[in-house]
Amino acid sequence: MEINLNRVDYIQVGVTSQKTMRLLPALGKKTTQKVAVADNDGILTCFGMKKSEAVPVFKTLPGQKISRMDLGGAAGTPQEKIFVCSGSQVRGFTKKGKQFLTFDANLTESINAMHVSGADLFVCASYIYNHYCDCKDQDYFLSGDKINDIVCLSSENLSRPVPVLACQDRVLRVLQGSELAYEVEVPGPPSVLERYNKDGGEDILYGTTDGKIGLIHIGEGSAATKWEIDNDKKKGGILCLDAYDITGDGVRDVLVGRDDGTVTVYSFDSGNEPALRFELALSESVTSIQGGCVGKESYDEILTATYTGWVTGLTTEPQKAEVGAGDEVRMSKEVQSKPIFHRRAELEQLQVKVQLGREQYQQTSLSKTAVSVVPAFSINDKFTLCQDDASYSLTLEVQTAIDNLLLQSDVPIDLLDVDNNSAVVSFSECDSEPNGNFLLATYRCQANTTRLELKVRSIEGQYGTLQAYVTHRLQPKTCQVRQYHIKPLSLHQRTHSIDQDRPMNRLSLVGQFSFAEIHSWVVFCLPEVPEKTPAGESVTFYFLNTFLGTQLHATYSKGEGHFKSDNISTISILSDVLSKEATKRKINLNISYDINDDSVSHTLKMIHPKLEYQLVLARKVQLIDALKELELHEGNADFLIAEYRSILDESASLLEEYKRQPAHLERLYGMITDLFIDKFKFKGQNVKARVSSLLEILDGYDLNSLLDFFREA
Repeated sequence: MEINLNRVDYIQVGVTSQKTMRLLPALGKKTTQKVAVADNDGILTCFGMKKSEAVPVFKTLPGQKISRMDLGGAAGTPQEKIFVCSGSQVRGFTKKGKQFLTFDANLTESINAMHVSGADLFVCASYIYNHYCDCKDQDYFLSGDKINDIVCLSSENLSRPVPVLACQDRVLRVLQGSELAYEVEVPGPPSVLERYNKDGGEDILYGTTDGKIGLIHIGEGSAATKWEIDNDKKKGGILCLDAYDITGDGVRDVLVGRDDGTVTVYSFDSGNEPALRFELALSESVTSIQGGCVGKESYDEILTATYTGWVTGLTTEPQKAEVGAGDEVRMSKEVQSKPIFHRRAELEQLQVKVQLGREQYQQTSLSKTAVSVVPAFSINDKFTLCQDDASYSLTLEVQTAIDNLLLQSDVPIDLLDVDNNSAVVSFSECDSEPNGNFLLATYRCQANTTRLELKVRSIEGQYGTLQAYVTHRLQPKTCQVRQYHIKPLSLHQRTHSIDQDRPMNRLSLVGQFSFAEIHSWVVFCLPEVPEKTPAGESVTFYFLNTFLGTQLHATYSKGEGHFKSDNISTISILSDVLSKEATKRKINLNISYDINDDSVSHTLKMIHPKLEYQLVLARKVQLIDALKELELHEGNADFLIAEYRSILDESASLLEEYKRQPAHLERLYGMITDLFIDKFKFKGQNVKARVSSLLEILDGYDLNSLLDFFREA
């Protein structure tokens, strides 16, 4: 059964950050609730609804960007005190707007996650966790990777409050005081945590940056996963979660807000597995989501806050009155015209303000003493590796309409098609030799486009910088530049474990370098490695190549580093880049290799199914035009064999898939060629002259022939 929800826009504040909107507790059962929302201008706004209009309760003065919000209060009382954090400072407000707390955590970094429980305050900076009780230091923990969110659990079954950190390395860290109790692995980098039962309990909802959702039962000594929802439809990453019974069946539903603007509701019809019950796409990312009663008494709704500050409700209240046969609904002309009258008046006032502003700007610009002010605009950007198709997703979201976007890259990359991208792209010729320009593409956006999603695929071994020049539609025109580093092993991502039984090649480095120096080299080479040097004397990381499925095991400490991979090309790239980085710092390295010839055939067998699929796809696409011409000439396709009729039937999907993966076949050819060259490079042989023979083998591809060529070369 689907849920019928109707959209209502309440107010707009400034640009908002993740988890900066909360519903204050209701004064009675099914009564409307006040809404507190904070923005990047440092303004905390609290409003309620009266006669279908948003009425402000209080509004603070502008200040430093507010990065998080939470509600608190004494144990056993309504949690109606509002806590916000800006920089390293936490402030507390009553529900009427009176400030009662200003607490400086004295952190060198800004607070990016916060949880309040009674007299306990839990705050996190990038890598640091602090626990304060009555504003006094209690516990401290240094995380091994960036902390994205925090919640604290308490229940009758737990002897103590249990803080849980969501960390970028795909791990939930459960703490006991200042010590790590245990870790829970999750299927993606967790971006948000939420308690399933706010009144107490041991269940935690988590959402990941790659769009997965799960529920985990947290105990004092161990955890158990209750369910997981994969991101099969390739929706955006999770920014906010809530548990609220919107269906009214007595079981909490899971409310989800994503960075692509999608709002989804999962409920539990039968059993313990969640089922999708509602989905709506907003035009911008959803930074906060809450379930409650805001617009009208007795009507539940889902309240959302978006990136540009729109507070929107999805209410169960019907927009039109339901009447039976023969019934009449009589509404006075005054009632009918009142909403339209108000809207017209507001629109006229805004038009007058805009006209006055334009005239004032024109007069100021003509003055000889006037100084031109560049209009600042906020950009929310994300550059993440997608495991499913081994591509990078670049998402740019601007608080005003985007006019155009210019992409420039000094490293070869492919632009992939994105279904929901309506911008018109045009390419300019690039002279890669003297200027190092490999890509110059312009995206011209339609009116009112505030969010743009692109996909690019890089080539491992070739590294550099991708730059995005974003121009908005405001006057005067200004542009902001964002830079994204394409790393040498850009298609690798962190994983929790690897298959130790594969044939591995080894690279060992020994030299007079510090732990921090070799860590900075690894950060330069590989994505998803924390920039901060890990605590301890050594560290081990596992990586998986998202394109081929090969793996990498890295262990290093002061003065030595050891890297193992079942792909010789990975070892070759690491050797070249690490040597170059050490040479820049004038550090002598003693490099040794242990090459396993069995790894070559192992890698070729991993490439085989992908290469075979792409070759078949390319051949089918080449046949489509000829088959269509035959069909047109003969009047039907009944005379064709079943295989050719199938190609005609699937021609649209085949062409779409082929277009969506440009140069996919060439990429696989390039990887096999690099593997061939790298294999013999470690033996001191230059076989570039034999590459043409290798390409001939690939044109008439057969796995056994390819394996024989590698052995005999």
